[in-house]
Amino acid sequence: MEQLNLLWSNTGLNQMVWGQGLMLLVGMLLLYLAIVKNFEPLLLLPIGFGAILANIPGAGIAEGSGILHVFYVIGIESGAFPLIIFMGVGALTDFGPLLANPKTLLLGAAAQFGIFATLLGAIGLTAVGVFDFSLTDAAAIGIIGGADGPTSIYVASKLAPDLLGAIAVASYSYMALVPLIQPPIMRALTTEKER
Repeated sequence: MEQLNLLWSNTGLNQMVWGQGLMLLVGMLLLYLAIVKNFEPLLLLPIGFGAILANIPGAGIAEGSGILHVFYVIGIESGAFPLIIFMGVGALTDFGPLLANPKTLLLGAAAQFGIFATLLGAIGLTAVGVFDFSLTDAAAIGIIGGADGPTSIYVASKLAPDLLGAIAVASYSYMALVPLIQPPIMRALTTEKER
C-alpha cells in the first residue's frame, strides 16, 4: 500500500490544481476549434498546444529552465516574436478588398474606438472594485480592443509584463473567434438584402 501511495504522490494528477485542469480544458477547446471547426488554425493551434504544455502538472515546462520559459525569454522579453509575427501577418495580408472598396479603410479607424472602450472598461472595473488594475495595466489591456495581437504583446511587455500571458491569449483568441462572433452581429445589424 505504501508503494501505491508513493506512486500516487508522484503522478501528475496528484499535483494538479484546479487552475491547471481548467487551462488544460481551454487548451483542448482551442485545439478542437482550430482542427475540427477550422477557426483560425494559425492562431488557435499554437495557443491551445502551448496552454496544454504549460499546464501539464509537475512538468515545469513553463518555469525555470523549461523549454517554454526559454521561448518566453528569447522571443517575448527580447521583443523578437512581435516583429516576426508582424512580418508574417504582413506577408499574408490581402489588400485586394481594400483596393476594390477604399471606404473600408474606415474600419481600421474603428479599431481606435475599441482600444479606448477597452481601456475605459478596465478602468471602470477597477473603480467598482472588481479588479485592481493600475493605469499602465489598463492601457496594456486596452490595446486588446484594437484586435492586433503583435501590438498587444509588445505594449504588454513594456507596460504590464505581469499581464503579458493573459493579454496575448485574450487578444489572439478574440481575433481567432471573429468568425464565430461576427455572423450573429451581422444578422442583427443588417437586412437580408444588405448581406
